[in-house]
Amino acid sequence: MSNIRPASRRAVLGLALAGLVIPRIGWTLNAARGDSPLAAPAMAQVVAPIQALNDKLVAVMRAGRQDSFRSRFHTLAPVIDGAFDLAAILRISVGLRWGDLEAAQQASLAKVFRRFTVASYVANFDTYAGERFEIAPTLRAIGADQVVSTTLVPTNGEAVRIDYVMRREAGTWKIVDVLLDGTISRVAVQRSDFRGVLAQGGAPALIASLERKVMDLAGGALES
Repeated sequence: MSNIRPASRRAVLGLALAGLVIPRIGWTLNAARGDSPLAAPAMAQVVAPIQALNDKLVAVMRAGRQDSFRSRFHTLAPVIDGAFDLAAILRISVGLRWGDLEAAQQASLAKVFRRFTVASYVANFDTYAGERFEIAPTLRAIGADQVVSTTLVPTNGEAVRIDYVMRREAGTWKIVDVLLDGTISRVAVQRSDFRGVLAQGGAPALIASLERKVMDLAGGALES
């Protein structure tokens, strides 16, 4: 990462533009209405998945391209599974069409969507030059959801803001959207992209599209 400022922004914005989920993007403009009143133990529960994700991203960045894409993928996959509600994100991304899909199509989409999400992070956080993540000391409430604001701080150059929308399901807080630069909803970008692909060729077209994106991101380095 010889040019830290562009590289940091490439890593973050690449996640939003990799090809593309909560269509409530307007919430991001109203998110700063007040700090969360959550007590410290409750806040720790909300932040814990983000801290684990940040720690593992730094580890993957440090490994860099000296480690194989496949190895970094399998290093990062468990923390992605733990931090994100991928099933909910996928359902919202597909929208009303989800209920019309056959069970086998839903399962195939879930599998390739997970691979695509992990591969996007591996591909976009692949070098290290002393960057660090900082988590804001307070949360912002959006209804029942909480927003964890983080910053990717390079050793010099412009820091990049990454906000995570967290939702509690069955007692566990998980990510349901990522707001890049604090405003660009990855979910909204993804939903728009999915809608276009589904309109053209249905679930088979979306599955094939995501499979191609995984291949492009991984350079063919992942098994099916």
